[in-house]
Amino acid sequence: MAGKFEVYEDAGGKYRFRLKAGNGEIVATGQGYASKDAAHKGVEAVQRAADGASVVDLKPKAAARPPAIAGTGPGPEG
Repeated sequence: MAGKFEVYEDAGGKYRFRLKAGNGEIVATGQGYASKDAAHKGVEAVQRAADGASVVDLKPKAAARPPAIAGTGPGPEG
């Protein structure tokens, strides 16, 4: 079964969408919109943007190490 977008009204009165996989798992959610029509336009924008989109793996940056200060670390001087 193919996935589907669902448009719904949240508890705060905003309209949102969610993308559900064929097995019913929610795989993406959209922001809150003032109207149902705007939420449908949000779905259409996601569909257009995802068509042919590439997958990019982002590598986390290495944690910066603070500079060593003489006499503060382990060793014969510290």
